[in-house]
Amino acid sequence: MKSKYNYDWTLKDAVFTKDKGNVFSCFACGGGSTMGYKLAGFDVLGCNEIDPRMAECYKVNHNPKYCFIEPIQEFKNRTDLPDELFNLDILDGSPPCSSFSTTGLREAAWGVEKKFREGQKKQVLDTLFFDFIDLGKRLQPKIIIAENVKGLLIGNARKYLYAILDAFYNAGYFVTYSLLNSRYMGVPQKRERVFFFAIRKDLYKNEFIDIFQSESFIDMQFDYDEICFSEISDNNDLSCDLTELTTSYWVNAKQCESVGKYDARRKQSMNDVCFTTCASHKNYHPTICRQLNNDEIIKIQTFPSDYNFISNSKSHVNYMCGMSVPPVMMANIADRVYSEWLSKI
Repeated sequence: MKSKYNYDWTLKDAVFTKDKGNVFSCFACGGGSTMGYKLAGFDVLGCNEIDPRMAECYKVNHNPKYCFIEPIQEFKNRTDLPDELFNLDILDGSPPCSSFSTTGLREAAWGVEKKFREGQKKQVLDTLFFDFIDLGKRLQPKIIIAENVKGLLIGNARKYLYAILDAFYNAGYFVTYSLLNSRYMGVPQKRERVFFFAIRKDLYKNEFIDIFQSESFIDMQFDYDEICFSEISDNNDLSCDLTELTTSYWVNAKQCESVGKYDARRKQSMNDVCFTTCASHKNYHPTICRQLNNDEIIKIQTFPSDYNFISNSKSHVNYMCGMSVPPVMMANIADRVYSEWLSKI
């Protein structure tokens, strides 16, 4: 069965009905989650984003009613927040997660201030999730949805998981979480992410939520047709952008393997779903001696083909896509949240 949302789409042809409820997005990046909510019929009122460059892309593509470009620690304490933000259906957020990534420094990065390459203020990444929950406690939306990396479920990071669950409960929410893989959600990419789904305690209803008899009290099982790289490959791009060294790695690597000992990039397979799009690097084409090009990366991430990245450099497009939630992944999630929760409240 195919996802009703196509990975190959355009903003100009999309129909955004805005009849399912309203959403505000934090750590919004270029708007991956926002586009998913809009595809599913939600009205996204605006965003909070610390990076001015990302926020500019967001504004150009989404024309938000509200756009707060500042750290969430400042945003959550604002005294001039608009009334609409205190009447949200969904508060959405993807707190930066490299501290918990299985490919990152893990424990060595916990509690350490990090300054991103765009030049914004230093932050301790592993506390941002709790700032986001503080905002939820203040705004009291019906539902809070948060996304993070799979590494949050592994090893010592689980202490943060338990602290997050406690923080949601103390903020007035019942919460559950699911590890989802975008490959089963109409996205041509193997991307595993943890999603938290929290519903305000006063909205708890036994007839549609049974928190006491099930580990997860919202159905987030998806089994849509997988999309292999052969479907999105640009076979007409024969350009080679590799150095002599990386070319030798590419030649010797088998499809689906890492290219070299000191090279985290992977060689895709024509007959398999693509690897995760990472902000830090671009993976390799399986049969043409080059990195994936912008068109391929955009399709893999299910961004619209007419999205205005402001800069069309390969590194910028890859970085923004790698930092974002795939819109089609979020559209399917938003559909499920609406049908199982919001439509019954």
